[in-house]
Amino acid sequence: MPNLTILVVDDEARMRKLIKDFLIKKEYEILEAEDGEMALNVYKENKNKIALILLDVMMPKLDGWSVLRQIRQEDEMLPIVMLTARAEEQDELFGFELGATEYISKPFSPKILVARVEAILKRSYPPKKDEISCDGIVMNNEARTVTVDGKIVEMSFREYELLKYLMENENIALSRDKILNTVWNYDYYGDSRTIDSHIKKIRHKLGKKGKHIQTIRGIGYKFEVK
Repeated sequence: MPNLTILVVDDEARMRKLIKDFLIKKEYEILEAEDGEMALNVYKENKNKIALILLDVMMPKLDGWSVLRQIRQEDEMLPIVMLTARAEEQDELFGFELGATEYISKPFSPKILVARVEAILKRSYPPKKDEISCDGIVMNNEARTVTVDGKIVEMSFREYELLKYLMENENIALSRDKILNTVWNYDYYGDSRTIDSHIKKIRHKLGKKGKHIQTIRGIGYKFEVK
């Protein structure tokens, strides 16, 4: 899965270069951090494009556990793979309790590391379907059309992208900030009322099926078919 961005966090420059060199061969974009504090700063500046983090456990300033814990407060889904020289069962269990996706013990084969990274990315980011369908609402991503019970519904570009994002994340409560970052892109400076007005229009166009777009008070919206 080329062109995805991976953050490599390790206090050893040699280790970062080794991992980076092998991942670049697979056409991944690489960000680096040499300690826990830098890792959090890089994550905050690039969290809308980072697809996976390779995170060393033993680091100066802030260890991997602390970094993992803080990132998980903001993002529960981002794949985070712990790199550790300590492969003790208790350590691994502790990491999984904090939300680690997987463990890779040092020393490791770079080729095996890349293979495991690619396997995790494939699980975490499955190929997008050409068609999304739910309860009579059909979105054709190739033709960029929406039909409701077989009837074409005209939607603006932003309405289409918003509905697609909601349907692709069915049953997941999406915050207004997340919707703005994804549908309007991270550099959009409008306020969340823009989302509300678009949701209102989409609901109207979907007719009775508009009920599937639920308002989650204090958070945002969710597409759900009960």
